[in-house]
Amino acid sequence: MRDDGPVLVLTNPSDVTADVVLRLLADRRVPVVRLDPGTDLYTGASLTATYGTDGRRGTLRTASRATGIDLVRSVWVRRPSPHHGPPGLNDRDRRFAVEQTLWGAGGVLASLPDAHYVNHPWNNRAAEFKPAQLSAARRSGFPVPSTVITNDPAEVRKFTARHRGGAVYKPLWNTPYRVDGRPHGVWVREVRADEITDAVSVCPHLFQAKVDKAFDVRVTAVGGRLSGVRIDSPDLDWRHRQHLMTCTPIEVPDAVTRAVAAYLTEFRLVYGAFDFAVTAEDVWYFLECNPNGQWAWQPPETSTAIAHAIADQLEKGPGT
Repeated sequence: MRDDGPVLVLTNPSDVTADVVLRLLADRRVPVVRLDPGTDLYTGASLTATYGTDGRRGTLRTASRATGIDLVRSVWVRRPSPHHGPPGLNDRDRRFAVEQTLWGAGGVLASLPDAHYVNHPWNNRAAEFKPAQLSAARRSGFPVPSTVITNDPAEVRKFTARHRGGAVYKPLWNTPYRVDGRPHGVWVREVRADEITDAVSVCPHLFQAKVDKAFDVRVTAVGGRLSGVRIDSPDLDWRHRQHLMTCTPIEVPDAVTRAVAAYLTEFRLVYGAFDFAVTAEDVWYFLECNPNGQWAWQPPETSTAIAHAIADQLEKGPGT
């Protein structure tokens, strides 16, 4: 890696959020190589890496640039496309190509030891498991709502009946879901004990005590720089009808700032999008942290600050 080396951005071509940061890097005359591994490597881009006792070297070529992989100063793992494989192959051969790309190209791009990752893809994956999030949140000092993850309907009925203030269901992963062939969102929703059926036994489900919240907060952390936004919404899950929510900047309490730092350290993350339910008594309950959450929807002064913080991380490279 060299201080004047390029920033490698792994994302899809329609990622307008990445474009905001890339414009900042262009203004700073920081070279950028943009790659969507799940598609570009099937349409002309190439990646070569050689390994031996004399070291490692390699080259990444895209439609517009070529760079030595050891020159990359930072890697921004944004929103690369899913791996679908090259067109024109049968299902068996396409699956083979997809897995070889994932384990081959994915392994190379995740193994640039002198590069600064925002975030490293393996750290992203580890931090996406909600049970791990809840455990890390508790250790970091966040208040955490009472939660059960189970495929036992009887346990869920006991849990929901025990929490007189209500209980909610939320998916453990944002799995694409369709009803009658149309995309269907699975939102956080309140549940009662008499609604629980034996269908719970099909797979683990997450149920949580409902927080008597006054409002929600999104805290976006980029290294040690935090940006907080208060979210007021008529919905339990503000993501459901975002056109009805209002967002205003909010100061992040010192205790939350310290807990965020501890959480990022545990998962070795540079970036994290934290969601909180805040009570009238100003207790900030941790709900989740998306290690690659969207941020450009926030008020302009907040999203601008986040964009500059990300650009600073990518420009400085290791040691930031």
